[in-house]
Amino acid sequence: MNYKFEKAEKSTVKVFITLDANEWDAAQTEAYNRTKGKYSVPGFRKGHVPRKVLESAYGKGLFFEDAINGAFPKYYYEVLGKEPSIEAVAQPSLDVEDVSDKGITFVAVVPVKPEVKLGEYKGIKFKKVEYNVKDEDVEAALTRLQERNSRLVAVEGRAAENGDTVVIDYSGSVDGVKFDGGTAEKQNLELGSKSFIPGFEEQVVGMNVGEEKDISVKFPEDYHAENLKGKDAVFHIVLHEIKKKELPEITDEFVKDADGAESVEAFKAETRKRMQESNDRRAQRELEDNIVKTITDKAETEIPDALVESQIDRMVQEMEYRLMYQGLRLEDYLKYSKMSLEAYRKGYEPQAREIVKQQLVIDKIISDEKIEAGEEELEKKIAENAAAQNKSAEEYKKENESRMDYLKNEIVIEKLFDFLKNANTIE
Repeated sequence: MNYKFEKAEKSTVKVFITLDANEWDAAQTEAYNRTKGKYSVPGFRKGHVPRKVLESAYGKGLFFEDAINGAFPKYYYEVLGKEPSIEAVAQPSLDVEDVSDKGITFVAVVPVKPEVKLGEYKGIKFKKVEYNVKDEDVEAALTRLQERNSRLVAVEGRAAENGDTVVIDYSGSVDGVKFDGGTAEKQNLELGSKSFIPGFEEQVVGMNVGEEKDISVKFPEDYHAENLKGKDAVFHIVLHEIKKKELPEITDEFVKDADGAESVEAFKAETRKRMQESNDRRAQRELEDNIVKTITDKAETEIPDALVESQIDRMVQEMEYRLMYQGLRLEDYLKYSKMSLEAYRKGYEPQAREIVKQQLVIDKIISDEKIEAGEEELEKKIAENAAAQNKSAEEYKKENESRMDYLKNEIVIEKLFDFLKNANTIE
């Protein structure tokens, strides 16, 4: 095998791999042995027809395609192993030239990691954002605890009000004809929740227990049911019950039962601490994002289309997972949104391109600054994770053997941001 390579446009490398007659013949023989069972020739048992007989019957190039499919990966990866400078980032596109009995030349266009020209990434001033917990934030948390532990009690002697929960029967019709999904009995509805179509809840307000009435509404133009979009409808309402939310009194005993805190003040103190920790993490993420964006904007690099497409693949897949948790398929989401998959993927392109560039810049800084994860640092990380799971370090390592590279990368990223924060001014 002989090979050569040359740089091409858009962060690609052309790799030329030439097999001589013997190597090419061996590749065809391997293809013959793999596929001979597919062919038959009168006078021979299937799978036992000599190669030359098959080539005579079906054509000299009978095994070329299978030989190419078998030989190319073998020799391609051999070349990559010999040439560490060719850092492939995606599968190559393959072309073939000069194929004959005398040999073959493969031409592989390989997307490679592009060169990155770093701009300024040290000595920059960054402003740290702070998010401090306010008293009203803590009080709101206490109110939410109170709301979660509320109960509904029956109301007598008055009409329904906003905030009440009513129990109703309803039957809807359009042009006098009932429609699917427009009828229900003993349905709970919180007035003011805007869970029904506009105008529905507002007309239930003021009704009394035992009262019946017809209300008129108009379905929104963007309503999910095509046959009801923009249609005028009439609902016949029967109100059975009116309930109001009864909130528990906020006492030390209440928070102890509801949350486990020893007192109201203890609940507030712990809540403030937890909120502040969350705010600090948010501020830290925003600072790190700002640093990465700033140094990325100052860098220059060519972004391979293959990397952008791979990033889009990941983003689309993540969206598919999120939709699955909601009981939806991506196909249905696209149909509802009246969008093609191609257009949907295109919408991700700017963000994907930015993510790829950021990763390339980060990798370059890590390489230039020789940031690595040492064995002691890895053992410390393992011990921390093991302790968090109430396991020994050995147990954790055994159960997470496949995650060691991930942990090393986590350490490297942590050290990278420590380096960047120390190398720049945070005000």
